Formats: sequence, structure tokens, C-alpha cells
Amino acid sequence: MQLPARHKTEMFLVYLMVGLFLLSFLQALVMVPGAVEIPYSRLVQLVKEGKVESTVIGADEIHVTLKSGIETDEDLKKLAEQQRPFFPLYRMEDSRPVTFKVTRLPGVEKTALVQQMLDAGVTIRGDVENTFWNNLLFGWILPIAAMMLFWQFLMRRVSQNSSLTSPLTLGKNRAKIYSENDIKVTFDDVAGVEEAKAELREIVDFLKQPARYQALGGRIPKGVLLVGPPGTGKTLLARAIAGEAKVPFFSISGSEFIEMFVGVGAARVRDLFEQAKQKAPCIIFIDELDAVGKSRLSSAAPFGRHDEQEQTLNQLLVEMDGFDPSKGVILLAATNRPEVLDPALLRAGRFDRRVVVDLPDVAGRLQILQVHARRVRLAPDVDFRTLAARTPGFSGADLANLMNEAALLAVREGKEAVDQTSLDRAADRLMAGLERKSRVLSPRDRDIVAIHEIGHALVALLSKHADRVHKVSIIPRSIGALGFTMQLPTEDRYLMTRSELEDKIAVLLGGRVAEEIVFKEASTGAQDDLQKATRLARHMVCLYGMSEALGPQAFADPQGGLYLREKDRPLPSGMEYSERTAERIDAEVAQILEKLHQKVTALLMKNQETLRWLADRLKERETLEGAELMRLLAERNRDGNDATLESNAAQEEGFHDAILSAPAS
Repeated sequence: MQLPARHKTEMFLVYLMVGLFLLSFLQALVMVPGAVEIPYSRLVQLVKEGKVESTVIGADEIHVTLKSGIETDEDLKKLAEQQRPFFPLYRMEDSRPVTFKVTRLPGVEKTALVQQMLDAGVTIRGDVENTFWNNLLFGWILPIAAMMLFWQFLMRRVSQNSSLTSPLTLGKNRAKIYSENDIKVTFDDVAGVEEAKAELREIVDFLKQPARYQALGGRIPKGVLLVGPPGTGKTLLARAIAGEAKVPFFSISGSEFIEMFVGVGAARVRDLFEQAKQKAPCIIFIDELDAVGKSRLSSAAPFGRHDEQEQTLNQLLVEMDGFDPSKGVILLAATNRPEVLDPALLRAGRFDRRVVVDLPDVAGRLQILQVHARRVRLAPDVDFRTLAARTPGFSGADLANLMNEAALLAVREGKEAVDQTSLDRAADRLMAGLERKSRVLSPRDRDIVAIHEIGHALVALLSKHADRVHKVSIIPRSIGALGFTMQLPTEDRYLMTRSELEDKIAVLLGGRVAEEIVFKEASTGAQDDLQKATRLARHMVCLYGMSEALGPQAFADPQGGLYLREKDRPLPSGMEYSERTAERIDAEVAQILEKLHQKVTALLMKNQETLRWLADRLKERETLEGAELMRLLAERNRDGNDATLESNAAQEEGFHDAILSAPAS
């Protein structure tokens, strides 16, 4: 079995340490120990007694050799025995000279001692220490070795976190390469995008049977661009194509081409396509293409974009022109900002086909929930149709997160399986935020929030074109809301009429008007509602041409990307019309809001008793489901109360869910 390189290094270090230890041990056994040290005063005594044969005076030590054949004191004999090795390699004579060393005393004049040695006939030699090797070792070799080790350690750390491993590897592409057996994702794992799957099946068929298309003179598109909102499954679709075709898959992000050095990105593009040609047939997938393919005309700089980005884009354009699609190399790319891409990148012959991966409809959401439910233990009461109907605007990633949150909630509550309650609570958590039951409201604040939320719900029930009420709650949420009224459409719709927009604004004003009727004054809780209502009224006038006074005119352009546009985004501040027209626009917006304010006031004044009664029920239960709210109203009408309520089940849908909240003061 071949050991990994890391294990080989570890074993080498272990063997090295054991070898050094054994070598040191053997040296201690067989080598002659160095001279044994004696006190300075004993040296003076030995000189006076005439027992010293010779001395070697060094800078710090004096080495003393005693005369042979003289009577040695017992203490010196014991010290001399320490100079014998445990296992001598050769026979040592007992009459050999005995050597000791003495450390020179700092600040003591040595002239007197030297004179005594001369008088006693001692041979005196000097020892000048050779510092060349010490200077070489400690002044040059060790510092340079330490610097090299530190540099190697630093470069190894950098190589783990950056592309700056070596100048020779800067141009290597950083794509993750998956073999045909590594990818287990197929089209069965992708749901809710049937049209996109149908478009991409042709690519899979070409990779499997290229001769079938080449026989008729056809060629597969060089590039396929997947566009759509975030989280809709563009990357998953690309992996599914590779999994279905059983071909190698190169995956890289557009930002990984760009580096601080000019020319690195272009070199990586060349290396990527070169490797792909060697492994053909295969698929190259570039995620977030806008990071490298941004239009050269859209830069704010007067002389074009950054040189590195532009060179990388130019190299990508050249490579897409140069490779032959008949070889079986398919380029897939994904972005949610197609409007910023360079026109040269989108022309025919490069990205020939554009596949839109949009948000799923109710049927698509049902299929996505069923796919993600394969890994979750479900209770028998789970109804995915209801869950799909109450999650319009959710992407595939949102639905996957919903299923995971439901599973976590079920585990936290000690359940054996995920039931419908867990799914509903997970959906509420994603749409309205986490419940904050620890926040205790004062009785007055609690009354205001209850009246505010019931005002929203009651206006929605009384409005012909409003979405149906799904849930009303006065439990504070983590998004800063003290309560919320959730409306859900009954079907997927993509257009809104003027009546529907006006009813939407009326529902937004319902909370504020209810406070004015019951408490005779307004609170700060309607701040978010007023912002949304004013913005929607201004859109009616400036974007949709729904003003009778101004006629069918558009006074502003929508801002933001096609798929990244913010919902209810404010209109741009720059005006393309006169001051007089601006005044007329402001007057028309104010007129729309005032008209709807009066309409909502009339509705709630007529049903004031019902408003107060429902608010009391909401304070008792804290949360009322839409069906429960309708049941309470039906019971109240059967009891013969004076208030009559003509409720409706709204059939129209807006562009997104309306979650009307009462923010904290």
C-alpha cells in the first residue's frame, strides 16, 4: 500500500528523531568525556605543590595537566575516574596524564598566577579560540536556513488560501473537475423548471449521440446561458446535464479568473479550454458569468474597464470562437444579471441559446417540495398542495430551506416525523421572522397592535379584489414587527388591474385607520404601511399610467436588474419632467391616497363593533388563522348582531405576498 506524502514525512521525522537519540546514547557510552572542572583555589594549590605538568590558558578556561607518576589526592582520583568511558573502545593506561579545567575568575589579575607557574617550571601555552566556524554557523547558515524555512511555511499557507502559490502556477485554471462518475445529480433531482429541462435535454442527447446531429449537418450551440433569479436551480441544472450525459464537468466561478496581476485571468481561460479539449466530450460551467463578462461599455471609467477584466473577457471571446463544438465541449454559464453582459458575449456563435430558469409556479413548487421530501420523514397529515399554494414567490432554494427548517423544528419539539404544523411554522418563520415571545408588550401597546392588525384583516375581507387573509398574529417577530397580517393569493397571477392595486393600498391603510377610529389618534406602528402605500400610489401614477389627470404616460424607468430588481423599489430621484408636472404627480398621488383613506374609514366605521370584537378574540388567542377568522365572523352573524360583514375569498394575486406588519415604535 502506498502511503500518502504527509504520512511519509511524519514517518521520516520519527525515524530521524530515534536515530539521533540512539547516536547520542552511543556517544555517551564509548566516547571519552571532557575534562572535569576543579576550583580555581585548587589550581593555585597544585601549582604550589609542584604537581602541574603544563597548562593551556584560553580566553575563559585554563586546562591543567598533572604530572605522571606522582601521588594524587583521593578527591582528584575520583574526579579522574569520571573521564573514563563506560565501554572504552581501546585500552587506556592508568599512568596516562590526568587533565582538569578551571574557569577563569572575572576581574582577577592572572599575572601573579602565571609567575607562580613559571617559578614552578610549568609549561604554559595559550589557546586562541577560532571563531570562524561559529561566525559562519550562527551568523550566516542558521539565519539563512531560518529565513528559508519561514518563507516555505509562508508560501505553503498562502497556497492554501490564495492562488499566489508560485509564479509558475498563476496561470493555471482553478476549476473543480468532476469525473463522469462523481456527479450523481440527474434531471429527476430538478423540479419546477420543466421548460428549461426540455431545452437542455437536447444537449444531453448530443453529448451521447453526436453523430446523429452531425449526419444532418446540425451543430449543437457553442454556449448555453442560464438566466434567472437567485436560487432557482441554474447550477443544479448544469450538474444534472453532466450527470445525465456521464461526461466530465468543469465548474468555476467567474470571479476566480480575475487576479491582481494583469494577464492571469486570460492565462486561466486558455488553460481551462485546453484541459477541456483534452477531456472532451465534457461540460464547462462558469457560474456568475457577469463577474468576468460585464459589458465594456457600461464602465464609469472614461477609458474602459480594468485591464485585467477586459483582457480576461477578450480571451474568453477568442476561446469561444476557436473551439469546435463538434468535439463535444459544451460551455454552460449562469447569471442573474444578463442585462450587464457584453453584447459580444451574447451574439450568435458564442452563447447561441439563452434558457430562462424562472421562479416556479404552484405546480412547480409542489414538485420541488416532493423532491426535497425524499430525505425527510413525514407525518401522514402533510399536505404539500396547501404548502405550495401559500408560498408564491419562493424559489427552489427557499423551499429547500423551508423543508430543512421544518425538520429542525420537529426535532426541537421531540416529534417522530415532520407534520403539517412544523411546515406551517417554518413557512411563517421564513416569511415573517422568528417569534419573540420573550418580548412583553404593555396592555396599551397590545391593544393598539391588535386593533391595527384586525384593521388590516377586516379591510382585506371587505375589499372585492384583495388577497385572502391567511393569518393574523400579535406575536412580536425578529424582523422588528410587533404583529403581522399575512395575505396569500389563491392562484399564480402576473398582472394587476387598477382596482386590485387600489384594494392593496386600502389594506395597507386599514391598520392606521383602525387606530384613528378606536383610539382617536394614530401611532408610529403604521410607518412601514404608509411607505408601501405611498410608493405603490406613485408607481400607479409614474410607471403604470393609471392617473386620469395625467393620462397614459410613464414618468420614470424601473431601476435594477431584470431578475435582481427590488420589490416596490423607490423611483429614481432624477426627474425627466418639469416642475409643474412634478407638482401634478404629487397632487395625483395625494388624491389617490386620500380617496382610499376615506373609503377605508367608511368601511371600518360601519363595522366598528366587529373590529373591536375581533380584536378582543385576537388578544385572547394571539394568532388567528384565516379559516378561524371566517368561522368567528360566521358565528357572530348567526348570533344576530347588528353588524353585517360581506366577506369575500379574494381570487386575484399580486406580484408578491403582502405581509403587513406593525413595526416597533
